[in-house]
Amino acid sequence: MKAIEITEFGAPEVLKPGERPMPEAGKCEVLIKVAASGVNRPDVFQRKGAYAPPPGASDLPGLEVAGEIVDGDFDARHNPFGLKKGDRVCALLAGGGYAEYAVAPIEQCLPVPAGLSDIEAASLPETFFTVWSNVFERAHLGAGENGEEETLLVQGGSSGIGVTAIQIARALGFRVFATAGSDEKCRACESLGAERAINYKTEDFVEVVKSLTNDRGVDVILDMVAGDYLPRELKALADGGRICVIALLGGAKAEINLNDILRRRLVITGSTLRPRPIAFKAKIAAKLKERVWPEIEAGRIKPVIHQVFPAREAAAAHALMESSTHVGKIVLDWREMRDGARCKTPFSAV
Repeated sequence: MKAIEITEFGAPEVLKPGERPMPEAGKCEVLIKVAASGVNRPDVFQRKGAYAPPPGASDLPGLEVAGEIVDGDFDARHNPFGLKKGDRVCALLAGGGYAEYAVAPIEQCLPVPAGLSDIEAASLPETFFTVWSNVFERAHLGAGENGEEETLLVQGGSSGIGVTAIQIARALGFRVFATAGSDEKCRACESLGAERAINYKTEDFVEVVKSLTNDRGVDVILDMVAGDYLPRELKALADGGRICVIALLGGAKAEINLNDILRRRLVITGSTLRPRPIAFKAKIAAKLKERVWPEIEAGRIKPVIHQVFPAREAAAAHALMESSTHVGKIVLDWREMRDGARCKTPFSAV
């Protein structure tokens, strides 16, 4: 099969088309004929040598795909959605998504939501699993002590994670605020459901959040920055608030006042999804199918795809990712490499 390989650690140009043996589905796994692969920030880190695949995973980058099941183990005990050969699915992977065929645990596969193309479906798994796990399970966004719906601040609201977090939280009835690096990106966040998007280059997100919440602060912050953002985020939290750190784009170290955490009952937590066991991810898949897939099928949550690249142009896709000029997801289309179909980019940012 054709695949996109990391030929050495380095710049986007180290991504090259190559040939690999066809993978085989093992116990409780399915083989997927890949139509499209999502591009995510962890792929960039892996290409640079900073995010190694977990033991046993493919060394090929790619954490999410969509396509058709062509083979697999469909044991009902590990097949909660009744998937079968020929079904269209989107899947979360530990690696190997940049290829014509990929293997995934069947419990990490979800049926493509009704009305979505494979390109759109490929943009879902990595960010949707991540957001659900961190915002709703680790940070427990929900009803507050007085029964009122809580508030969420999304740092980096125009990223793939950001547009997903905004839409899910808003669809489930929560107030959402976001930060972004330009007025244009702020408008995009607001069009997706953010009550107010804050241009972090021209505004102080702490002051804005405080003013929007009658000086109370927000209940949950989804943080992809860390570094010197962390002490400022503590000031933006309501008493009993939670910060969930999922990336360290601003640095791995921060100086914070622990007295604030004690006095105001604050929580700082974080996680990485890739190395977690299949059973853990299976529970997230079940929640997504129950709570989020109906919102997608009703049109209240929509895939946000900035650009689609032919798979052979994975290097250009990574260059765009690193530029941070995109809004939403970047997707690789495998149709051209497989059968010569022309790849189009019909999607806009919002």
